[in-house]
Amino acid sequence: MRFLVLVKPSGDALARYEAGAMPKEGDLDAMGAFNQTLINDGMLLDLGGLKPTSKSTRIDYSGAKPRIIDGPFAETKELVAGFWLLEGRSKEEIVERLLRCPFPHGESVEIRPLFADEDFEGIA
Repeated sequence: MRFLVLVKPSGDALARYEAGAMPKEGDLDAMGAFNQTLINDGMLLDLGGLKPTSKSTRIDYSGAKPRIIDGPFAETKELVAGFWLLEGRSKEEIVERLLRCPFPHGESVEIRPLFADEDFEGIA
């Protein structure tokens, strides 16, 4: 099973992220070591960090015509700062692994299962 894990900063981490501050070296080292365990165990399919919303663009389709909106987005309540695409036997396995994630600044993660081909079997 594949899972998208969304990394959401909060508090100090959110302010640092939106200011464009790079992670501290010790934080990068700890995260690098954690990511290496995911690689070694064959769980990591992809990962990435996202730049601040000041570098982002949204397209709003709610009106008659799509509207392009450039960041920053002050109204963002649950910002996504990065992601992992992981593969595991179950959501429980992914949860267990992510409990060891070195997030020292109040971050949180959201674990979302991806649809698989078998989810669409029998649909015409």
